[in-house]
Amino acid sequence: MQPEHDKEYSDHFNNELDLKLFFNILLQGKWIIISVTTFVSILGLLFSLSLPNVYQSKALLVSVNSSADIPATYSTLAGLAGISFPANSTENNSSKAKVKMTSLSFFENNIMKNIYLPDLMAFQSWNHKSNTVTYDENLFDSTNGTWIRKYSYPKQQIPTPQESFKVFISKHISVRENVQTGFITLSIKHQSPFIAKEWTNLIVDEINSFYRKKDKLESERAVSYLKQQISITSLSEVKEALTMLLQEEIKKLTLIEANDFYVFDYINPPAVMEKKLEPNRALICILISLIGGILGIFIVLIKHYVFGKKTS
Repeated sequence: MQPEHDKEYSDHFNNELDLKLFFNILLQGKWIIISVTTFVSILGLLFSLSLPNVYQSKALLVSVNSSADIPATYSTLAGLAGISFPANSTENNSSKAKVKMTSLSFFENNIMKNIYLPDLMAFQSWNHKSNTVTYDENLFDSTNGTWIRKYSYPKQQIPTPQESFKVFISKHISVRENVQTGFITLSIKHQSPFIAKEWTNLIVDEINSFYRKKDKLESERAVSYLKQQISITSLSEVKEALTMLLQEEIKKLTLIEANDFYVFDYINPPAVMEKKLEPNRALICILISLIGGILGIFIVLIKHYVFGKKTS
């Protein structure tokens, strides 16, 4: 038992010596560690200051019960007449709209046409004092309003919808749903808080307009079809059922036109934010300083164990 106790004591003593040696090495190279840490920290500070401020505009949305649903009785009668109607178009629209907002087709047909493309693909900086923007002159000639960027296939001189959509999805838009409340948060990030707010409003307006036009067209077709069927049917029961369906469809058309917010309404509308979202310059400086300290320690250890042995 005694030899084992001596061995444990010897290992503990050796570990203490190793730790003392390690700290002595670091103490001897303290100026190297301080110099490297300071140099890297200065680079980190300059890097953080070079990053532009990014602002985020948020809209909290709720689904709107804006359409008249066809009653179950009428739907049954319509089925007997060979006509099919959706049970709840509003609910279907809100579910689809959450996905539609981040789709390529919606971006190409509804968003890209209504924004100034250089704000997305050639933006360089925003001056908060004058609320003016500057563009990357290597990509876009703001004086003549022409794209001058160099490109190679599959890119084009003017950014394509697919290329622009990739930037829009990865850097700017975020759509999240609260499962408990059903509320949807639409967020847009941009260096200009005014553009961020503008784009957030645009998406909500366009998604409402898209489904309003879609449902209106379907209802108008249904009204036309029902009128045609009423005029040619001779059965009084079927004609009565068709008339009821026609009244409901006309009511639905009225509601479509009457509501400003068709699919989504604002609980909290977007605003021009005064406080930036990112970058967190303090955190960046701290992390880079830690990296500088670790790098300094590695240099001291390498200098001692590698170059020190060669010298000896």
